[in-house]
Amino acid sequence: MRNSRIQDISFYLPSRQLENCDLERLFPGMRASQIEKKLGITVRRIAGENETATDLAVAAAVQLLERHDRSQIDYVIFCTQSPDYKLPASACLIQERLGLGTHAGAVDINQGCSGYIYGLSLAQGLIASEAANQVLLLTGETYSKYLHPEDRGNRAIFGDGASATLLTASEEEGVGRFVFGTDGKGWDQLVLMNGGSRHPQAPEDDQQSWLFMNGPEIFNFTIRMVPLLCKETLVRNHLETGEIKAVLFHQANAFMLNHLKNICSIPDEKFIIDMQGTGNTVSSSIPIVLSKRLSDGSFVQGDKILLAGFGVGYSWAGVVITV
Repeated sequence: MRNSRIQDISFYLPSRQLENCDLERLFPGMRASQIEKKLGITVRRIAGENETATDLAVAAAVQLLERHDRSQIDYVIFCTQSPDYKLPASACLIQERLGLGTHAGAVDINQGCSGYIYGLSLAQGLIASEAANQVLLLTGETYSKYLHPEDRGNRAIFGDGASATLLTASEEEGVGRFVFGTDGKGWDQLVLMNGGSRHPQAPEDDQQSWLFMNGPEIFNFTIRMVPLLCKETLVRNHLETGEIKAVLFHQANAFMLNHLKNICSIPDEKFIIDMQGTGNTVSSSIPIVLSKRLSDGSFVQGDKILLAGFGVGYSWAGVVITV
């Protein structure tokens, strides 16, 4: 079976910022220092009024494609839960905007915090089956557009952002073996109820037209499932913790991540929390950090990184990659 390898990653963040001091002014009783201490966030990037997840993803891809031959891309996968339209797929718009060949496949996947790893698995399958040699995996979210202006909790957590990852066929070790999980019983714990066929769009003053997240239940889900996911991912890849350079979980919030680090007995020097300047960017959180660490030399060729995503759905996924 052919291997796939991450050849390059880039990311893009919108220019508008929402800082902790802004939240402190908007919501009496919130304290900027307390937000940073609990969530590990000082500023979030927020998409402009007319700026979409597709716009962000295209911007990330343009940066990446400055270094590569776009005519060689065989497939575009766009992971988003905030598409431009209900139809067509945003990936089709992206193909045209990036000037990719009409031979390229293009598809959206509606997946949240585990979405980057799901996207990696689909890209790996396309490459292994020889349906593609190069896959452009994009993520992009603008959850800020789903948040009620008075939702102090979620506005403190979520930020907008996008990423672009180029995966290529390789004879070398690259993307490893995956572990997946789904528990649809938790579907209503993180949900945007209105807007689909089950509940057509209601007036904006309807609370169900805004994102709802049951924070305590999401926390309980992660504490229950992520340690098992981490262990199963290591077993699936025939590795011990000591053979891993770093563990990179979806950057949900620092409070949750520190609990997971302790439960999973991950050494501090191997565990990454890096969301201070972005907030929780959903499917983009893992590739944003990967891009940063590859750029600054924290990860070098041959390092093995355990990736784990988890959240809305409930959905979870893990993999080990070799950079």
